[in-house]
Amino acid sequence: MEDPWRPGKVAVRVVCVDGRGRILLLKWRGPAADYWEPPGGGVDPGETLEVAARREFHEETGLPGTAVVGDGVEVSRDFAWFGEPRPRVERFFLARVDTATPTAPVSLSDWEVGKYVDHLWIHPDDLGEADAHVEPPDLARVVRELQDS
Repeated sequence: MEDPWRPGKVAVRVVCVDGRGRILLLKWRGPAADYWEPPGGGVDPGETLEVAARREFHEETGLPGTAVVGDGVEVSRDFAWFGEPRPRVERFFLARVDTATPTAPVSLSDWEVGKYVDHLWIHPDDLGEADAHVEPPDLARVVRELQDS
């Protein structure tokens, strides 16, 4: 099975904010511990970053890709994927929904099957209270930057 985060792979993330200012995170099973991060994933050949963000957002949450707005911001990540360093720059996009609703993946890659754990709506000020590591660690700053852009 191909490693989706091989070096050089381009990826996008979507920070979805509800009407109460909470953001949506997905919990994934890691090799050493679970972690939370915004929905997202790899850009397929021929896709623009925006199209990939809309597709990944819908696939991983079941929410409409049309909720994704704006041009996004670049975020440098010193990321480790299953114990392997995978530093990279990702484009983070903003999505807006009026109400936080239960979400569930509608389509997971072979690589993701068995690794998705749960979802969480949480205020950025409360990220330190999450029951697992949050990626990227400076996500609250990224949320502010997206909302200000």
